[in-house]
Amino acid sequence: MSVFKLKFAMFATLAAIIGLSTLFVAIILSLLGVFNILTLGAFVILINVLQWLMAPYMIDAIYRTKKISRDEEPELYRIVERVSARSGIKMPEIRIAHIPIPNAFAYGSPLSGNRVAVTTGLLSTLDMEEVEAVIGHEIGHIKHRDMQVMMFVSLLPALFYYVGYSLMWSSMYYRGGRDQRGNGGLLVLIGLLSIVVYWILTLFTLYLSRLREYYADRHSATVVEDGARKLSEGLVKIVHSTRRVRKRYRDTGSLSSFKALFISDPDSAERDSIILSRRLRGDRELVSEYLRRKVTLLDQIAELFSTHPNIVKRLRALQELA
Repeated sequence: MSVFKLKFAMFATLAAIIGLSTLFVAIILSLLGVFNILTLGAFVILINVLQWLMAPYMIDAIYRTKKISRDEEPELYRIVERVSARSGIKMPEIRIAHIPIPNAFAYGSPLSGNRVAVTTGLLSTLDMEEVEAVIGHEIGHIKHRDMQVMMFVSLLPALFYYVGYSLMWSSMYYRGGRDQRGNGGLLVLIGLLSIVVYWILTLFTLYLSRLREYYADRHSATVVEDGARKLSEGLVKIVHSTRRVRKRYRDTGSLSSFKALFISDPDSAERDSIILSRRLRGDRELVSEYLRRKVTLLDQIAELFSTHPNIVKRLRALQELA
């Protein structure tokens, strides 16, 4: 996918999310004419904004991250410094998450500033050139302001979710015989409609998230020398190693709480990984083995509900860049 098509698809998806949300809000308010829905909407927005502002501190606690200095990890520090300079952004704070799953993530808020974290599992699994490509991907998220964009679009499905369930609970009051105008049925109808809209917007939001993953991959291939190859090799090693780690450790479920931040979705590692038919001689052969895999209908359906693209489709996109 060319960069123009990618940008157009992201813009069109974002416009669709905003347009659908605005349309159905207008319909609901015109049918109800009640202001407590507005109060609920304001409350949901406030909670989500507060969560966004405080999320970096929650992430640090959940993933046990620790800020590192140049003296502690000189090579990693130089990589982030170099990739940030090539990307034209201020260098983010570097942190290491002490968890076994190989992954990396970018996060931040106006209170905390931008941060990039890599896991100890990533540093022990990937070569440093592959780590550099992964950092290039995460820096891409920061440069493209993906945290802010995804926070904004995630608000809209949340609004319809809470409005929908609020209206359905409210309808129980009307069914109790206290309303003579038959508004209970109308509330149920609008509540169900809101839940349907929630699912539609969620699918659009997930699609936008997958597009932005492709966009961050492209950024890494642009700012890192031979970045497409390095990132391809890093991704397949992450997916392959995550599958083994999740089998070995039974308490990794909570590590997926913020999986949308990760460079690779740990929950899809089992589905995305392949059983290798023979002993491979190197990383390039591992990538080739994945590229030979066919994307099935089941894979495509599963991808609809994922924050990240299917690994095979992602590798093929990187091959085009290479």
